[in-house]
Amino acid sequence: MFAAHELSSNSKLSVLVVDMGGEMEKRSCPAAETGKCIGCKPCHIMCGLGGAGGMSSGILNLRPDIGGDLGKLVKSAREAQKLVEEVDTIFLEHGAPRKIYGRNSKEIDELTRRAAAAGVKFIPIPQRHIGSEYLPKVVNSFKRKLERQGVKFMLNSQVEQIGNGEVIIEGKHIKAKYILAAPGRVGADWFAGQARKLGVKLVHGPIDVGVRIEVPAVIYESVVKVNRDPKFHIRTKTFDDFVRTFCTNAQGFVMEERYNNHIGVNGQSLRIKKSKNTNFAFLVHIELTRPITDTTAYGRSIAYLATTIGGGKPLLQRIGDLRAGRRSTWKRIERSQIEPTLRSATPGDISMALPGRIVTDILEGLERLDKVIPGVASDSTLLYAPEVKFYAMQITADEKMETNVPNLFIAGDGAGLSRGIVTAAATGLLAARGILAKAKV
Repeated sequence: MFAAHELSSNSKLSVLVVDMGGEMEKRSCPAAETGKCIGCKPCHIMCGLGGAGGMSSGILNLRPDIGGDLGKLVKSAREAQKLVEEVDTIFLEHGAPRKIYGRNSKEIDELTRRAAAAGVKFIPIPQRHIGSEYLPKVVNSFKRKLERQGVKFMLNSQVEQIGNGEVIIEGKHIKAKYILAAPGRVGADWFAGQARKLGVKLVHGPIDVGVRIEVPAVIYESVVKVNRDPKFHIRTKTFDDFVRTFCTNAQGFVMEERYNNHIGVNGQSLRIKKSKNTNFAFLVHIELTRPITDTTAYGRSIAYLATTIGGGKPLLQRIGDLRAGRRSTWKRIERSQIEPTLRSATPGDISMALPGRIVTDILEGLERLDKVIPGVASDSTLLYAPEVKFYAMQITADEKMETNVPNLFIAGDGAGLSRGIVTAAATGLLAARGILAKAKV
């Protein structure tokens, strides 16, 4: 959508946006209201107008080195920051709130000090929180503007194949001089296959594997007042692995992600409707070298195993049970202080699905984080698995976001260029500018 905005604002090119999902108002997740997933296909969370970001908490991280690193895609730090500001301006135009979290320097300094004393790095970030219930208004406002500028939308339409100068949608060949592929995480694996067929250069990058943590909101309350989505970076004791917090949802809800052959978990938070819990992702950073480099296949294998053990549903376990080496049951969970917001999960043993090294990293990382946020690693804390971030395949492109296949451009998480809303949007602007430069319009 950001690429379409740039193209339609600055040229007379004909622009068509294709998405396998539907309109914002037709995208919904029953789990957010009932705690039970009915298995929507295609998953309304992962695809549709606005992409996966359209069904998230709508937290905008206003730093160019968060959610990717724009500084590596442009010539200067100043240019990277300018891109962030351009994206932010467009969101504000369409209804994003003016309030920014993370501007109180005294509170940030105190949290940074507490974290450092525990051997944890806190990353302060200016942030806006749109809220899941307000995102449809923002996305629809954006769509209406694009339509006024001549952009056409083809929704509920899955691209079957990308060819030279065309895309094939349900058997129909659509000619296009310039193609911008922004497949998102849900389409990352599919696009990697398309890229190989076309001869696009690509490499396997790192992947993040872990769990979603759920704690009583009161435990995280003082932290989210400083940053709505606080980022903590940790090095584990046993393996010296990198573990981080990601996508914090204060008084939010845990949700399912459904892919073609496996499930995952995610979270969202709303500005009006609240739960009694706060959830966040706790992820282990994984890189593979010789002889195996396919981190995507590795991540999928973990997700498949967890899906099998959970009977097609996410796994749910208390930390106390994980430490004791026993599976969780609904009776044990109901004796805890926390009522899970995702009731469709299967109580079980996460250590039967995640590799031992990752389980060790999660336990050690949470024990370290508990020194910064007391109570986060209590026995009743809930873990949902798996949470796997599928942006491991990195498509090679130049500074204009053009691949080695002429007139094929890329953008976003699914192309391995970003890991969040703002950075993904910024790569869309860069790709559009690359197209405009080549079209000389």
